[in-house]
Amino acid sequence: MQTFANREGTGYVVNGRKRFITNAPVADFVVLLCAEEGRMTEIVIDLDAPGVRVGAPDRKMGNHGQLTADIYFDNVQVPAENVVGSTGGGLKIALQTLTYGRIGIAASGVGMAQATFDHSVERLKTRQAFGKAIAQFQHWQFKLAERATEIENARNLYLKAARRMDAGEAFPEPEAAMAKWYATNLAADFARDGVQIFGGYGFMSELAADGSHYRVEEIYRDCKIAEIYEGTNEIQKLVIARSIFGKDVTG
Repeated sequence: MQTFANREGTGYVVNGRKRFITNAPVADFVVLLCAEEGRMTEIVIDLDAPGVRVGAPDRKMGNHGQLTADIYFDNVQVPAENVVGSTGGGLKIALQTLTYGRIGIAASGVGMAQATFDHSVERLKTRQAFGKAIAQFQHWQFKLAERATEIENARNLYLKAARRMDAGEAFPEPEAAMAKWYATNLAADFARDGVQIFGGYGFMSELAADGSHYRVEEIYRDCKIAEIYEGTNEIQKLVIARSIFGKDVTG
């Protein structure tokens, strides 16, 4: 934590920098997790306040619909009433938000996998090789049967976590981690298959002859970030392991 909120009078003075902040170029406010007297506190900051500067949007290989940028804080004056929850309670709030966010990322992973599936099925039925549709080759029949089953498993995982959250049951941390890891890993693996199914056209960004876009190329670029944000998939495995063995064992 390298962004600090220091007490000054009845409020705080914030200094530091945040990286890869979602919607920073278009947002009016940010909820900032910062170090405050050795604790972590969340504070709402007006991005038009003096001393706040938002950097240029990041140039990313995919996920272009989601803008991210750096935010810089230089002696920003913030009133004490802008604290979210209680002083020192920011980490708990942030971790809860991440857990809930992972359910949404899992849903997006399922969406990308389903889109790849739909495009791939159509392509396999229409693309010809050795005098017949590729869908007639057992390799791709078995591959799509496996992917169809995996997509349903991924969908059921995130829906279970979401329903537990909606019902106010026990905090769905392991289920959210399972759903996020499984769905986003599936989306990335299947996107690679999708490009292969389309062959050279799957590697193209340009429009097809009929004016349509070969979406598997776009999904291939978009899906990778889902394995990284809201906690990397390696962290999801650690969360799952902790639910099995306990934190004392896993560290």
